[in-house]
Amino acid sequence: MQVSVIDGKGRGVMATKPFQRGDFVVEYHGDLIEFADAKNREAEYARDPSTGCYMYYFQYLSKTYCVDATKETTRLGRLINHSKNGNCQTKLHHVDGKPHLVLVASRDIAEGEELLYDYGDRSKTSIAAHPWLKQ
Repeated sequence: MQVSVIDGKGRGVMATKPFQRGDFVVEYHGDLIEFADAKNREAEYARDPSTGCYMYYFQYLSKTYCVDATKETTRLGRLINHSKNGNCQTKLHHVDGKPHLVLVASRDIAEGEELLYDYGDRSKTSIAAHPWLKQ
C-alpha cells in the first residue's frame, strides 16, 4: 500500500497489489479505549482543529469502544478515505480476548486503486462539518 495525495481529499491509500474479495487489507490501528475516554479525547482534539480526529467507535460484547488512530504513525489504516460505495469494509477480529478493527476487501480491488470504506457517520453535525461524508 502507498500513501498518495488525492485531489479534494488530502492523503489517501492506494493498493500496490490486487486484493480479492474477503482478503485482509489493513488494521485500523490505534489506542483501544472505552467510550467515556474516547469522548474526552474527542473534546480535546476539537480544541485544536489542526490535530484532526481519527476515531472509530464500535460495539464489542455489549460495550462501546473506540480505536483512536489520531496520532501519526506509519500505520496506514487511519488514512483510508470514505466512500459510501467503498471497496473495503470493517470487521472485528479477536486477538487474545481483545477486539482489533481490520479492513477487508468487500470486492476485488485492482492494483493502483484507491482504498475506501464507508465511515457510517450520517449525523447532521458530521455532514455539516464534513460534506464529503455524503459521497
